[in-house]
Amino acid sequence: MSVQTVEAGVGERADVPVRVAELTRRFGDFVAVDRVTFEVQRGEIFGFLGPNGAGKTTTIKMLTGLLEPTGGRGWVASLDVRSQRPAIRRRIGYMSQKFSLYPDLTVDENIELFAGLYGVTGGRYRERRSWILEMADLVDQADRVTGALPLGFKQRLALGTAVIHEPPILFLDEPTSGVDPMARRRFWDLIDDLAAHGRTIFVSTHYMEEAEYCHRLALMNRGKLIALDTPRALREAESQRSDATARDRAAELPSLEDVFVQRVAREGGARVG
Repeated sequence: MSVQTVEAGVGERADVPVRVAELTRRFGDFVAVDRVTFEVQRGEIFGFLGPNGAGKTTTIKMLTGLLEPTGGRGWVASLDVRSQRPAIRRRIGYMSQKFSLYPDLTVDENIELFAGLYGVTGGRYRERRSWILEMADLVDQADRVTGALPLGFKQRLALGTAVIHEPPILFLDEPTSGVDPMARRRFWDLIDDLAAHGRTIFVSTHYMEEAEYCHRLALMNRGKLIALDTPRALREAESQRSDATARDRAAELPSLEDVFVQRVAREGGARVG
């Protein structure tokens, strides 16, 4: 899909979970997100890739209702990111870079707290609690203080509390930073399962191997969307730009890391500081 194909005025379509047109955020004279346009389909794992300062987190904050755009339009779950921000927060799950758990509370207390925030009660609460404890492999550790858990367990618990209300759309902002490779792989197995059951997953990451798991990737740099396609299509497009012969290109495509580095370099490099 072309970066420029989403038109304002039709973004509220219910069949497209996330849809933005020319979305912009300024902080004074600084343009953090510069007229970004894309859409995310139901059941899609949509990856956001870019260097520090590229505008990924700022975009996610606008889409999750935490930050108001200064330009453009956007819709999440058919709700306007400008005028319906509180309603958006009730319809989505959000997991930030720093796990949104309370370390002094037990596992069970964290689950109960988030259930209360999202209005999950009664039999539904008991069902969701059991699912979270089993998914996070914490069935026998419900009374353990959350701050004492290994990082991988905290990660899965944070994911569970983010989806305790079974939202149709889940935003994950660099959720696996600092997690070991085995825990990261298990986390992505959970993400795959959520998407397979119709959840729309919007995830930002710095890990190139994680980017390969996404159905499509949006590459951000200096606040702009510089590429949008499937991981393989991005690699094939970069291969066509290289000086290799056709035979060499057919034998081995560039890695996503190569694609990332070359694309950012052509855009003038990453922001510094």
